[in-house]
Amino acid sequence: MIPYPEIKPYIVKIGPLEIRWYGLMYLLGFTASYLLVRYQIKKRPDGIDNTVVDDLYFYLILGLIIGARLGYVVFYNPAQYIRNPLEIFALWHGGMSFHGGLIGTLLAGILFVRRRNLDFWRLSDLIVVTAPVGLCLGRIGNFINGELFGRISNVPWAMVFPEGGPLPRHPSQLYEAILEGPVLFIILWIWKDRFKKSGYPTALFLILYWVFRFFV
Repeated sequence: MIPYPEIKPYIVKIGPLEIRWYGLMYLLGFTASYLLVRYQIKKRPDGIDNTVVDDLYFYLILGLIIGARLGYVVFYNPAQYIRNPLEIFALWHGGMSFHGGLIGTLLAGILFVRRRNLDFWRLSDLIVVTAPVGLCLGRIGNFINGELFGRISNVPWAMVFPEGGPLPRHPSQLYEAILEGPVLFIILWIWKDRFKKSGYPTALFLILYWVFRFFV
């Protein structure tokens, strides 16, 4: 058994304001995705320029923040926020949902594509090949928070998580970080230019993501 490091969920705390690891992971993931998308259109523009990418990521960031926060409010502790609705806006207290952020990002992307009359699948393909960076960082954030741990296990690298009871468990966040991060990124990056039709890289991403999640 390996001791769980018990890292504090925040990096810096100034009064009520907290800069949290999970939020930093979101920021780093989006920054990496933005830079990688700009790199791709430099190699193969297909009518998409840096201005389009800048505007797209403005939409995506708004969708991410709103979706992640509302997802946390709805999925995890709705009663608390019904009693204290202003707490919904207290982002510095933490509380972001991965799946809520995913839904918010998707809706923001669809809205942007419709407003600009762009090829949805072309933009989707550009983004999904960069998504593994954010997925990897997000799972590391889950590990730091001590959440989304795996089943009880006696493997040598199992850990006792603060919220997981007294028995050691699989650090499944790290398994997912590896599979959904570097492994998925390498596969998508190698294959992205071999597809002749838009949408194929997106389909490959969804299939592999589902497979990795199923096995973990």
